[in-house]
Amino acid sequence: MINAKKYGHSGPNLIVIHGLFGNADNWHSIAQSLAEQFTVYCVDLPNHGKSAPMKEASYPKMADALLSWASTNGIDSFYLLGHSMGGKVAMQMASLAKPSVIEKLIVVDIAPVDYQASHTRILEGLNAINAVDIPSRKAADKILSQYEDNLAIRQFLLKNLIRTDKGYQLALSIDNIADSYHTILQKPVMNSPIDIPTLFIKGERSDYIVQQYQTAITTLFPQVSVKVIAEAGHWLHAEKPLPFTSLVKRFLS
Repeated sequence: MINAKKYGHSGPNLIVIHGLFGNADNWHSIAQSLAEQFTVYCVDLPNHGKSAPMKEASYPKMADALLSWASTNGIDSFYLLGHSMGGKVAMQMASLAKPSVIEKLIVVDIAPVDYQASHTRILEGLNAINAVDIPSRKAADKILSQYEDNLAIRQFLLKNLIRTDKGYQLALSIDNIADSYHTILQKPVMNSPIDIPTLFIKGERSDYIVQQYQTAITTLFPQVSVKVIAEAGHWLHAEKPLPFTSLVKRFLS
């Protein structure tokens, strides 16, 4: 069900979860750095990368899938880091896990709140790519450029292209993601506070965590600390990898 890439063979376990339209490979460079101190597992979420498709991909269902994967692989206790949608999955895992399974939690540039839709055109563009045979990455970018102007965002999305006998296709279950999108926008299902050490990391230029979300964060995570990475946006780990990894290592150590 869940695909993962492992980095390092010593030190405490650290599971890393990517965001919407991402995959485990997005965290390769960060994982290599973190593997100096931790045994790192970068996972593909359901409907992403090499993990299995999942219909009605709610946060409880995705969290349960990852917890089951960890248990099956003998990862009985671990640190947990999630970015964006992966941060919501991580929060949900912390809500569902038995005590002492998750030792510390890092949530990267997302809050336990409902968000407004902002990926509708991207989903349309990815569907347009899926609807035809794609001979090259350039051809895929030409299609996607009709739906998304930002080159950096297109390059990120097109990292999901994989070569097949017929050209290229996306390693994403677009239909399942689209059908689950209304659920993805919602906050995780959390009925009580999470009493484990938690770090929220925000990009200074990002609007995914704003002042009015502070109450939700501190209410649900009473042992929380919040750090801001200067001059970084939502993709702060890619934009500022050294400050980001330093924060992670310092908090987990």
